[in-house]
Amino acid sequence: MAVLSLPSPSRLQLRLLVGEDEGKEIFRLRTFGNVKPAASDEDCMDVAAALGSLQIYDVNAIRRLDQADLVEVE
Repeated sequence: MAVLSLPSPSRLQLRLLVGEDEGKEIFRLRTFGNVKPAASDEDCMDVAAALGSLQIYDVNAIRRLDQADLVEVE
């Protein structure tokens, strides 16, 4: 049986450096959903950079989280 991958909406995640505690960095995540699976990585990066500029804390990393539903096809 074949398996088909159906893309679900992606999410953008910003990892923010919010401080330090006893020499260890403290991070917080901000996640934004409903990103179209067909959106290009460049467009996602541009949007994430714009959202990051609105944050109080520095952006440490930007992630795109893609998901898909797997369906059996006969």
